[in-house]
Amino acid sequence: AIWHRQILQDDPGQAAAPRDVPRRYGRYGVPLDIFDDDLARLERPDVVLVTSGMTYWYPGPFAAIRRIKSRFPGVPVETWDIAEFTYLQPARWNGTAAADRRPHVERYWTAADPTYCDGEGAESFAGFLRRVEASLARLAALPAGSLAYVFGHGQFIQAARAIVTGPDLDDRAQMRAFWRDGAPPTVANGERVGFHRTHGRWECAAPAMAA
Repeated sequence: AIWHRQILQDDPGQAAAPRDVPRRYGRYGVPLDIFDDDLARLERPDVVLVTSGMTYWYPGPFAAIRRIKSRFPGVPVETWDIAEFTYLQPARWNGTAAADRRPHVERYWTAADPTYCDGEGAESFAGFLRRVEASLARLAALPAGSLAYVFGHGQFIQAARAIVTGPDLDDRAQMRAFWRDGAPPTVANGERVGFHRTHGRWECAAPAMAA
């Protein structure tokens, strides 16, 4: 995937590039001015949910939370277990090139074994689906008519949409449909996906891209 990248120098509101590390420190994702413009067009919610599993970019969630609280003062901002799906063992694969991971990634998705876990720090696909289902259940338990904004990762949102639109699929069928070799991310960076409850069931609205 290709993400917008902003190289950080000395930005008082963000982390500065470490002087003793010979690499440039960058922020990936939606530019902050676009993020602020999107927030300005949203109506006031009842709760906002955020997450990030990116320990190397911990200032990112903090920056988002500051902006959310400034736009919606008094609205609760909570962290839920809505982090990205990690299916490769971090200790083994972190820092490796995409070309090195490619054969293992292909084997993982081609096997379509939802119970397989690659090792410590990784998650099985079945476990991932259960985590997404738990979050949907928590959202369903909010008072009727509640409006929640969830700022999460693409694969988590993709899984939520797959569960809602394919309730009769078992875990293996969901896994086979989840990965599309060589295709762009199913949920694009900055894309908004709407969910609502109707007669006790979740429905997924048509996708809307960030402006």
